[in-house]
Parts: sequence; C-alpha cells; structure tokens
Amino acid sequence: MIRAKKKQQQFVRAAVNKKREQPIDPASGGKLALRGRIVTMNDSFEVIEDGVIYIEQSNIAAVSNAAAASPAGFEDTPIIHSGGTIYPGLIELHNHLAYNALCLWDVPKKFSNRDQWSGIPEYRKLISGPMQIIGKSPQLVPALIRYVECKSLIGGVTTSQGIQLFSNAGIRRYYRGIVRNVEQTDESALPEADTRIADIDAKDAQRFFSRLKKASCFLLHLSEGIDQTARKHFLSLKLTNDEWAITRQLAGIHCAGLTAEDFDLYGEHNGAMIWSPLSNLLLYGNTANIEAAKAAGVRIGIGSDWSPSGSKNLLGELKVARLVSQASGAVFSDRDIIAMATRNAAAILQWTDVLGSLEQGKRADLIVVSRQADDPYANLLQAKETAIRLVMISGVARFGLPGLMRSLGAAGEALRIGGLRRMVFLQQQTADPSVGSLTLKSAADMLRKALAQLPELARELEQPETAPRAMLAKLGKRLPHEQEWTIALDELEDSGMDLRPRLPLPGAAEPTGALRGLERAAVPLSKIVQPLPLDPLSVADDPNFLSRIADQKNLPGYLKTGLKTLY
Repeated sequence: MIRAKKKQQQFVRAAVNKKREQPIDPASGGKLALRGRIVTMNDSFEVIEDGVIYIEQSNIAAVSNAAAASPAGFEDTPIIHSGGTIYPGLIELHNHLAYNALCLWDVPKKFSNRDQWSGIPEYRKLISGPMQIIGKSPQLVPALIRYVECKSLIGGVTTSQGIQLFSNAGIRRYYRGIVRNVEQTDESALPEADTRIADIDAKDAQRFFSRLKKASCFLLHLSEGIDQTARKHFLSLKLTNDEWAITRQLAGIHCAGLTAEDFDLYGEHNGAMIWSPLSNLLLYGNTANIEAAKAAGVRIGIGSDWSPSGSKNLLGELKVARLVSQASGAVFSDRDIIAMATRNAAAILQWTDVLGSLEQGKRADLIVVSRQADDPYANLLQAKETAIRLVMISGVARFGLPGLMRSLGAAGEALRIGGLRRMVFLQQQTADPSVGSLTLKSAADMLRKALAQLPELARELEQPETAPRAMLAKLGKRLPHEQEWTIALDELEDSGMDLRPRLPLPGAAEPTGALRGLERAAVPLSKIVQPLPLDPLSVADDPNFLSRIADQKNLPGYLKTGLKTLY
C-alpha cells in the first residue's frame, strides 16, 4: 500500500513537472492566494498586517484581511504563506540594461558634465569599447540579455527600460522578456513610453515640443551634470518668454544641473524627474537638488542608471536615495522613497490604473521581502538582496525561494544568492526568439568567457570577412535563423536617434545636448581593451563592491559608511 502510494506521488510530481516545462501564458493562468503583511501603496497607503492577495489570470482579484472569507470562486484555492511583507513590484524608470554585465568603474576624477567623461580613453577602454564588442557580437547578445534581465529581477524589479535590438536586415525592435519593458508593452492599458527621439526633432525646439505633446511619457536625459553647461540643456527648452518645451509627458532623467528656480518652473509645467543619485554622486560628487524638486511639486521616479557608475539593482538605488535624503535633512520619508519606485513611477508612465499599487483589478506584479522590521517601509529599504523571497510578474512567480516558487507552480532553474538557494523561472509563451531557452547559468558562463577574451573578440570583429569567427563559435552556438540581432547602441553610434533633446540656445549655432561618444578613434579596440570580470548578479555575491565604493573619489563619507551598514 505504501509502495503504491509512493508510486502515485511520483506520477503526480512527474505530471506537474511536465506541465511546468511548457511555456506559460500569464493571461491563462489559474487562481492563486498569497498571504503576508501587505503594503498596498494605494491612495490611503493602507497596510494590512495579515492579509491575502487573490490572483487570477495575471490580475489581482481581491485584497483582504486574512480573517475574512475567501472571495467567490476562491473557496477551494489554497492560501500560500509568503513568510514576509508583500509590496508592489519595483518600477525602474532609468537603466541602460545592456551595460549591466560590466563592473563598477573607478571614476578617475570629479567631472561637472557628461561631455567630460564620455570620451576619455579610460571610458573607451573599460566601458564603451567592451560594450561595442559584446553588444555587436550576435552570438553573445542572447547571453547578455538573459543575464542583465535576471540581474534586475533579483533586485525586485518587475518593470524597467528595455533593450533595443538591431538586425542585419536593418530592423529595430525591443527585446521582449520577463521584466516589463516601458517602451514596448503591447497592451493598450499600458501606453508605451518614448525613450529615443529622432535627430530632426531633437535639434529643433518647436518640432521637439510638438513631438513631446503627442507622447504619453517621454523619458529623456536632461541636464546631466552640475555646471552651467549641464544647466544649458534645461534652458534650451525655453521657446519664448512664456512658453517652454515642458509638459506633463516629459520625465527628465538626472536633472542634476537645475537650480531651485529651475525646479519651480519645471514644477509649474508639470515636468517629472527620474533620479539616479549614486550615478550622479560617483561622476559629479553631487546630485539633483531634491529639496527644491520636492518644494516645487515635481513628480519623482527613480532608476539605478547602469552598473558602471550606479547601483547593481534598484533595491540598492533605493538605499542610496534614503541615505542622500537623510543627509539632506530627511527630505523624503521611507514611504516617499518607495513611492518613487511604485505608485509615482506608474503615474509618470500613465499606468496608474494597472500598476503601482496592490489593488483589485490591477496586475499582479509584486515582491515579497522577509519581515525584519516593524515599520513596513523601513523593512524594504533596509533589506538585503538575500531578503527577497519572491518576485512575481503578471501573477507568475519569476524569482524566489525554491519552496515558495514550487508552491506557486513555478519550478525553474536553481541558483544561489549570497550562498542561499533561490530559483528563477524564465519560461514564457511569448519568449523572445533571440534568447529562447538559454539558461541563466549558460548565459553567465558565456559572458564570463567572452569578457576574459575581449582583445581576441575585438580582433575577430575587426575582420568581418572572417567566417565563421572561430573565437565566437567557441563561446556559443550561432542563432538558429539567418537574421542576426545586435544591441542598438544609440549613444555609441550615429543611428539617427538620440536619448536627449539637443536644442540650441537662442542665437547659438551649436546644440546644447551632450556630445556623442562616437568611436572614431584611429586606435582599434583590440589594442585598447583588456580582459574584464563579469559583474556579479548581486552585492551579496560581489566581495569587491563595498570596497570599490569605499575607494570612490567623489562619494561623500556618509554614503560609504551608510551603504556598508545597509548591506
């Protein structure tokens, strides 16, 4: 009898596993119920100390107290105990994801605007050059995409800026992955944000203004630096004495060069700011005037920018925001800072009806963090990466504790974060063919080998007539179809698109936008680049991160000490 029962259990497990091997469609998913302390981030900022979120077909069907009866249709649905505090998924509004395989840069000196560092030899050697090699190698692009997306996921990110691909047939498109992409949602309820503007519109004030008014949200770099040159990028938005090319749709990334008076004007015109404090401090020794921004009523979102001069993930950037706020006189509460990555971010994107809070009818994008503090907001900002128990997107468990993942119907690839067992589930019915079934481990192995052989790869790319490229063949299989995709590196090549307005000041001939770091240098990359390590997925797995932070020339002491404590 016991043997028969055991055999039956094995049959059931095999059937469940076989079902899980099939790509999934969140919209056709079953019913789930998840219990824990719920930080709703709704309009009343309700916190349910012991609550249950009921999920069906990617949406939240109900949010209620655990003592209440299950809603209709969920009477037989088992309630899964999350073991932690449940928050809305983190929405990152600025990240150059493709660069996140690269380690933190030891910034050589203090700069005052972007033009000063984007073209120096060291930047080409350690950042732009390696990115051109990896991003322009079709065999490596799938591995790069898989790795950097998982890196975001592990930090609690459920939405971010996307990765644009460029094919040898001249086609551009965004990578469709697990993490939501603000530029390409394919859903009318989630209007797509613009992050690139055609050169012809970027250089003409009236054309830029007209284009801006047609967008639902325009995430554009603005005033990248702290000097007058950086501030001129903002001043160039002035059209007439009374009219500015600023609307509710404009979300200026960085805004570090704006004065208090500038923020007053920016707030009057309903502009939003995307704050990336660590990147600003690493490069310029200062960041946006957050006191003035708050006083002016400027809506604020947040982004970690990229790993070469920013946090590894958004969870880390929230810690930086908290420390900067405290050092500036407690400008923002912990709740304010979490709102930047949840409800505020959704509002900037015009996604409030669908995301940004845990409420009935909204998408089931959420994260669960171990409960380590009584204050629910401090609990998230003080949490280490190892405290993340679950990341769910559209009702599908994507990353978390193996037992919790399995109980939610998502058995995936095993990995360790800070030595602790975790699981990542990457199957999806709409999986991008450029990545397909590539595992995270395989992607990491390919990237690690490629970065260790950058000079050799550069030589192969410098001889395009060589086919097949023997070195690349050793690193991974070629794409299964003739069309080959590479990363669209707008900031490194003249693509006819720009990431920032490049408007001239009245009476000036030259555009004020940041200079492009186009690689026209005579010295080939194979003579410049050197072997590099792969940036670890998390701070918990990077023994050098905090020491490199401590060695950064431009960071204030309170940040170095504070991050060491929070990690």
